[in-house]
Order: sequence, then structure tokens, then C-alpha cells
Amino acid sequence: MSQIDFLVIGDTVIDAFIKLKDASIVGEPDTPEYKICLPFADKVPYEDVFVVNAVGNAANAAVAASRLGISSGLVSNLGDDQNGKDCLASLQNNKVGTEFVKINPGVKTNYHYVLWYPPERTILIKHEKYNYTMPDVASKFSPKWIYFSSVSGDAFPFHNEVAEYLDKHPSIKLAFQPGKNEIKLGKEKLAELYKHSEIFFCNVEEAEKILGAEDLPIPELLKKIKELGPKNVVITDGPKGAYTYDGADIWFIEPYPDVKPPYDRTGAGDAFASTFVSAIILGKTLPEALAWAGVNSMSVVQGIGAQAGLLSREKLEEYLAKASENYKPTKIS
Repeated sequence: MSQIDFLVIGDTVIDAFIKLKDASIVGEPDTPEYKICLPFADKVPYEDVFVVNAVGNAANAAVAASRLGISSGLVSNLGDDQNGKDCLASLQNNKVGTEFVKINPGVKTNYHYVLWYPPERTILIKHEKYNYTMPDVASKFSPKWIYFSSVSGDAFPFHNEVAEYLDKHPSIKLAFQPGKNEIKLGKEKLAELYKHSEIFFCNVEEAEKILGAEDLPIPELLKKIKELGPKNVVITDGPKGAYTYDGADIWFIEPYPDVKPPYDRTGAGDAFASTFVSAIILGKTLPEALAWAGVNSMSVVQGIGAQAGLLSREKLEEYLAKASENYKPTKIS
């Protein structure tokens, strides 16, 4: 690969989707009591299992950009096992640059189990212990963007290495989509990444955790996140839509209407964020990027896993061309 315009940093995993045949759901959504229940001390039949290689926030973003025609590369870690080889092959098949994917001798590749009771899922996760280092990408490539997402909770202070790299290469723009571990670290430890962020992504619940605040209107969440340093803030609100704020204007868009009921919601947020950045790289405005992101987010939930439904630029633009008059960004006060 002669050039990387979109360099993604984060962990790579394999997802094994175990499609449950019979389970019970208790509690209400968005509450601690909302749980999936299975019989204990029993044999529980399942319907099927699907193994999806080379996923995770970062890999999903790299593949999304690649399918939209942007040269993308990945900084990540894999084990020296067959799972690692399968992930590497999957990334290369999706035209993602793998020169900075590190193979770790004697360590396993991250492997997650997805308890899938359509359309929702509960994921059993484990991050292997890797030695995280920031490679000198700029000596060979000059990426226009770095997209930093989820890494292991043991990776810190690797995040500071990324911030220092951006200090040394101020022409590179940062898109920051923190994962669960980054949010748990707290905004103080990651202050430099917030300050470097050209675009910052999270959902409503994540914004509340980052700020330590509840029940704030979304415009207030946008403004308070921006006070942490990002130039542009994007907050998604699931089936209610998404918002972006640049310090002057707040734009909102409703979700792109589902072409059919969602099959699996895995990867919707990754598709949204990475498509938003891809649109900006391709010269689109913030409101236009909102519209692009909503289309790919809709499409990805129609397949199994976080990548099967990711669109080419041609197909995404087809969806936009036939969108209803209601699917357009609106400026709100």
C-alpha cells in the first residue's frame, strides 16, 4: 500500500455468534435489571453459531472506510495462532493495510462470544495482554487521519503515546471513538486525546458516564463534551437519531428507515462513526456526513456481525438518492 489516508488504532477480535434458541429477558431496557436468562446447571440447546473474523471497533472502522474507497490501515495486535492468521487474511481480503498489525508470539488472539437472541446480543469479552506501542507510521506513510478506538484496559498509558505522536505530526487529524475501557479510565487521564480530537464520537449513555452527569438535554451534553477539547462532537441516540456540534451549530438527523427489521445490531455505532469520518475525508460537510453515517448504520444491522452489511460508496449513494424528504439533517437551536 503506497498511501494510508485513514489509519485506525485499536484491538482486533473474533466474534463467535451463538444464536440462542430459547432464552428469557427480564427487566426494562437501559436499566441494571435488564438481563438475558438461561437455565442454570442444564444443557441449553442453541440454533446455530457463526464465527466472524477480524472485527472490533477499530477493524470495523478500517473495513468501513476501505469499502467506501478510502485507503485504510490498521494498528493492532494479534496472537501467533490460527485465529490470528484468519484475522490477518480477512483484513487483507477487505483491502485494509496490515503492515502495522503486530503478531505476538505465545499470545492468543482476542476471542469473544456473542450470546445472540435476535436482534440484541450480550457479548462475553476478554482482552489478551499485549505490549502496545505506537509505530512510526509517518516515516513511510503520511496518514491524513488517525481513528483511535477501543483497546484493552491494560493498555494505558499507550493512549498518551498516541497523543504524543499527534503532537509531533500536527497535520494528522484525530477521530476519537472511546470504548468501554477508555470511558472507564476517565476524561482526566485521556485529556490530551480529547484536546487533539477533530471529531469525537459517543452515544448518550457514554456521554453521561464521561461527564458524570445524568438527565442532561442532548444539546447540553454536546456542549459539555466539546468543553473537553474536541473541535466537533457527534452523539448518537440509538433509534432516536444522531447529533453533531461544531461549537456554533447543532445538527440532528433521524435514523435512515430500516429496509426490514434489524437482524443483528452489532457494529451499528462503529459503522456510523467511521462512515461519518470517511464522508469528511471525501469532502462532505458535517450535515452531509450525518446522512452518510445513518445509511451505513442502517445497512450493517441487516447482516450477521459488524461488517457484512457495510456498503460501497456507490451503494450508499444509491440509498441516499432514494431517501425520503424526511431524511435530511436539520439545524436545531
